Order: sequence, then structure tokens, then C-alpha cells
Amino acid sequence: MRRLDELTTTALGALLAGGRPVVALVPVGSVEPHGPHLPLGTDTLIGEGAIVRAAALLERACEVVVAPAVPYGVTDFARGFAGAVSVPAAVVTSLLRAVSEGLVGQGFASVCLVSNHLEPAHDAAVRAAVVGLPRARVASPLERRWARLLSDEFKSGECHAGRYETSIMLSCRPELVDDRARGGLPDVPISLSRGIQEGKDGFVAMGMTAAYAGAPRLATAAEGTAQLERLAQMIETTVREALAAAGP
Repeated sequence: MRRLDELTTTALGALLAGGRPVVALVPVGSVEPHGPHLPLGTDTLIGEGAIVRAAALLERACEVVVAPAVPYGVTDFARGFAGAVSVPAAVVTSLLRAVSEGLVGQGFASVCLVSNHLEPAHDAAVRAAVVGLPRARVASPLERRWARLLSDEFKSGECHAGRYETSIMLSCRPELVDDRARGGLPDVPISLSRGIQEGKDGFVAMGMTAAYAGAPRLATAAEGTAQLERLAQMIETTVREALAAAGP
């Protein structure tokens, strides 16, 4: 695994000309409140953690280059909380499309946008970016085939900065988890997916007064590692499907 922003132009040119397919993985996240215990960049950091594991799974099929993250997204649901930096959906789509086209134009065999920010408008904006680009794909746990492999809390919708995301952060970036804060947090049994279906348009409207739902106090690094492995499998499968569709 290589990082695009750490390569020289000579090194990248040699890699692209080396005969093996080269895939670019782009973490796509948000700057968004994740309770009093997780950092604002949690969604981006989760994507980066999953990508590291996916790169190891893909090493026999292709060369993997991790592109710089796109750390902003549509975060309208978090309005009213410090740290909610929302970007219009059209801007997200335009930027990600330009990035994808630029990478494909450089000779990458495929581009995979790895998105772990699950706000519906953001997910739609990311997916719109790759429409008509046969060598670009989106890997998101919102797809039913991946969601069913993740934790019960994730499937319940009570997963914003709860046990699911906190466990992953304990596995990949434990130094950024405020354990003292999370240890005293009460469970918040609020399903974002149900709230969205009911027409509620934000955390406050759903009753998430501290910008989290679920049970962060129950999170463990071991559970986070298991979830990261499943997210890595999601990325690996998405990339392999893209390479197969592209042909030799």
C-alpha cells in the first residue's frame, strides 16, 4: 500500500507503467459531531482504518494507492452542534467526480470512494459522483449486502457514535477516544433510520441531545477490529468487481 501524497511523480509513473492494475482508494468522510467522546473526523478515520486492511486483502490482485481523504460532506443532520461543517450536496458530487475523473485520467485501473458518513443526502451525493464513470465505484456500508454483515447496533440504526463507531475507533485510533467521557454516557436508544423514515431532519429533532445514539460505553477494541475486517471485505469486493468489469 502506498499513499498518493507521499509518492514522487517518478514513483507514481513507474507504478502506473508497471503492468499491474493500480487502484486508488479515496476515503470520504465528514466534519461532524460524534458525541462528547469521539472526534469530529470519525467518519473519515473509520474509512482510513478500513482501507489499510483492504489493501492487504487486495495485494495479490492489484497495486493499491491511498489517495488523500475528502474529509467534508453533507452534515445537515448535525446542525446546531459545534463542529458541524456541512457542504452542499452538489459541491460534494462535483468535487468527488472531478477527483475520480482526474485519477482515472492518470491511468488508475479503478477508483473506489470509501464512504462511512451515512447521512442519506451525503450518500446520494457520493453515488451521483460516479454515475457514468465505469472505472469508479462507491463502497458504503449502507448497501444492504454489507449492512447485514455488520453489528446488531448498526442494523438497528442506533449507531451514530454508539457502540459500533466507538468500537471501530478503539481499534484503529484509540488515542482519539475520550474514555473518561464515554464511560459515563447513558445508552440512547434512538434509531436514526427510523427517525429519517418519520421525517425528522436532524439529531435534535430525533432527541439526540448530545449528538450520539446507541451504547458507546459497551464498545470494545475487539469488536471494532471485527467490524473493520468486514468493512475491508466490502472494499475488497467492490474493487474486485470493478476490475472484473473493466476487463484486461
